[in-house]
Amino acid sequence: FMYGVLYPMATFGFICALVMLEHHLSGIIIIGLMGLVTMYIGGTDKKWFRWLFIAGFAAILVVLAFSEYAVLRITTWIQIEFNSPNLNPLGSAWQTLQGLNAIGSGGFFGRGLGNSQQKYGYVSQPQNDFIFTIVCEELGFIGCVGIMLLELAIIARCFQVGVRCQDYMRRLVCFGAGSALMFQVMINIGMCIGVMPVIGLTLPFISYGGTSVLTMYIALGMVCGLQMRKRPDRLK
Repeated sequence: FMYGVLYPMATFGFICALVMLEHHLSGIIIIGLMGLVTMYIGGTDKKWFRWLFIAGFAAILVVLAFSEYAVLRITTWIQIEFNSPNLNPLGSAWQTLQGLNAIGSGGFFGRGLGNSQQKYGYVSQPQNDFIFTIVCEELGFIGCVGIMLLELAIIARCFQVGVRCQDYMRRLVCFGAGSALMFQVMINIGMCIGVMPVIGLTLPFISYGGTSVLTMYIALGMVCGLQMRKRPDRLK
């Protein structure tokens, strides 16, 4: 319990507490999920995960109790899903609805690169959180599938390198980087297509940004370094 649950939970909990001070809920979700993956890969007894999920759910309820902004996002998402008469298309639902319009207007082949109409004052943050909707509008179904396959290839490579590592430390680095990338892609695309509430998260390597892109490059650099160390002949 001490090494498999208490120590890692204290570490990730401390990091999440610091992120909580910045009111960055999406960051807390990514860090928490990454922590669960690394604990599982590290050998934590599976019986503890039931209690960890209960604790995580309780923590989410506490956050919702003190965050009106988070409650508004979830309420808006539920209203959109069930087409509630209380839905305000010009208010909190504007971003999601305009993003869905952008995705739908792209069709199979899209309007063409640079020909998006929704990015001109309709889709909020078209260069960051909702860039996937603009990709769908300009490149269509083919383009969005291509983006997802590229992201999947990077994630799969991280996991592949992790599986081949012999020691736990290198394995945890690879699976930690891969899981962080995977959850970020899933949440971003999920909120863009309306199956998840909008929580403000960039699409890795596609969205415009500074810290997020730099962090991902550092993580992938570590994975590439572990792969190169396993194969010294590649350095020649």
